[in-house]
Amino acid sequence: MKHETLTVELGERSYPIVIGEGLLQHAPKLLQEAGISSKSQLLIVTDEHVAKNYLEPLREVLATEGYRTTASVIAAGEQSKSLSVYDRIMTEAIQAGLDRKSAVLALGGGVVGDLAGFVAATYMRGIDFVQLPTTLLAHDSSVGGKVAINHPLGKNLIGAFHQPRVVIYDTSALHTLPKREVAAGFAEVVKHGLISDEAFVDWLKENADRLWELDSELLAKAIQRGCAVKAAIVSEDETEQGKRALLNLGHTFGHAFEALSAYSALNHGEAIAIGMCIAAKVAERVGIAEKGVCEQTERVLSLYHLPTKWPAGLTPEAVLEAMKRDKKTVGGKLALVLPRAIGHVELIKDIDEEIILTVMREEVEA
Repeated sequence: MKHETLTVELGERSYPIVIGEGLLQHAPKLLQEAGISSKSQLLIVTDEHVAKNYLEPLREVLATEGYRTTASVIAAGEQSKSLSVYDRIMTEAIQAGLDRKSAVLALGGGVVGDLAGFVAATYMRGIDFVQLPTTLLAHDSSVGGKVAINHPLGKNLIGAFHQPRVVIYDTSALHTLPKREVAAGFAEVVKHGLISDEAFVDWLKENADRLWELDSELLAKAIQRGCAVKAAIVSEDETEQGKRALLNLGHTFGHAFEALSAYSALNHGEAIAIGMCIAAKVAERVGIAEKGVCEQTERVLSLYHLPTKWPAGLTPEAVLEAMKRDKKTVGGKLALVLPRAIGHVELIKDIDEEIILTVMREEVEA
């Protein structure tokens, strides 16, 4: 079993991120190493697309080591991160007889991970869960313990911090992804470089063609470096009291785009890509960014076929109002993560709303 392992250092709640090809076949061993017993029922949460390829093979390999599983299959897409779907899964967990020694397995992308993790965080006041990401985008969401569902008025407003016992990242699953989902995943890979690793951004530029074709060796390196950036920050600031907020580069804008488009017109990676570009323009406008940050941000995102221009059909005024419902807003005051340079960002508070509106209006007119 060839793999790489990183550790999210959180004292007694530390856990490994295991990255490699074919790891789902070794899931029983990895679960046992993480302390997930075969004595209690497991609930596998997945979506309809992932289920076709991976659900039954996973259940079969788990059964060989005595694990008993129940599956809950949801519709693919951000709309499934809802109170109604959460209620349905909780009902299925109760009916399946999950107890306090049970665990929830999140088999899928970021939507599945967020939803399944929130189920685990709240079922019987919290049970174990395991992240089994099958998308590139989930290299970000599967690490760090942020779990949540959406409200029609805002993304991830209902949630918790609940760390997994282990992240099992089978990179072979990425080769079945549609190219749009591949692009969305690279938005978060690029983000990790933009916030703290200029050399990683340069490497992503140099290797864009091979990474876009999912070269196995380079892809594993990209995932490992992205996960390492996030793991280091989460280890330092688990519940986002300070430095962890820097991981939200582009997210205040992006979450507003997603909410206003009913989580359908743009996927998460696309929304965040545009958000990072606008954040760079705001940074240049308020005078904190080095010259060329905006151009460089757009360039690297474009190499991965991501949008960088204002999304059609949204008004700056509506976006601003949605941004004010963001979790980082305190006392009605916006706080934005803005770049000073490639690989260096800061959380800036009390930015004049008129500056933000002006930049967004210019984007609409461009």
